[in-house]
Amino acid sequence: MGFIFWAARPRALINSFRDMNAKTMWPSYKFLGIQVNSLTVPELNLIVGDAIATQQKIVIACHNLHSLYLFHHNARMRRFEARANYVHIDGMGIVLLGRLMGHPLGRQHRITYLDWLKPLLSEAAAQSRRALYIGMRSGICARAEKVMGRDYPGLEFRAVHWDFEHVPVSVLTESVVSAVNEFCPQILFVGLGMPRQENWILDNFERISANVILPCGAAMDYIAGAAPTPPRWVGRYGIEWLFRLLSEPRHVWRRYLVEPWYVVGLLASELLKTTFLR
Repeated sequence: MGFIFWAARPRALINSFRDMNAKTMWPSYKFLGIQVNSLTVPELNLIVGDAIATQQKIVIACHNLHSLYLFHHNARMRRFEARANYVHIDGMGIVLLGRLMGHPLGRQHRITYLDWLKPLLSEAAAQSRRALYIGMRSGICARAEKVMGRDYPGLEFRAVHWDFEHVPVSVLTESVVSAVNEFCPQILFVGLGMPRQENWILDNFERISANVILPCGAAMDYIAGAAPTPPRWVGRYGIEWLFRLLSEPRHVWRRYLVEPWYVVGLLASELLKTTFLR
């Protein structure tokens, strides 16, 4: 009956359970040390809309195999997940691992930013919301502003360049925090790559004025047309990693050819524990 109850997930649930631990408001599963919520795109948009409407400040994190690897090797990544209000699934690898551990996860719960960004931006534009992007590359920031103005005319969008190559980090941090607070975005995209973006959110969460904070990695690279966009069918079948490996081998080879072996070891260890504890 519990599973059937959660399957309905009406909007009223958010209002009824707002004071609860947000990760437990939606179906939540723990395995291999991490905790994820089985969310879909409409549900994520519902969470974003509610946070804005009620003037909350929340962090929506995500997990894929790379973040799982970092989670077990970086204490600050573990602190970041503990700080996050929701953690959606950002890769079929996490869905498959969850299923192997006996959890009812499916393809509909794999939500990458390529799947979510356009519906999120369309909803934000329809509601005349404000969004700000912090990015590593000045060209991407400039291009993103042009694309947003063209494709999402109702959205008030700004981009801020994280120019760490030319500006001391302490000075840059103050400048970026000031830019965020001056604009007061309802949606803040932090695209500095893992784990830099998670560290930045941890360090500055209490200082920034934003309703929904999203560590988005290279998502804006695709919006700006700076990275080849994989066909969406490859994601549904869990082989988007292969597309990225062939497109950007120097950038992602370690993520896709080395780190998964650590995850295989984690899974084997967990399955052995489960077997012997029965």
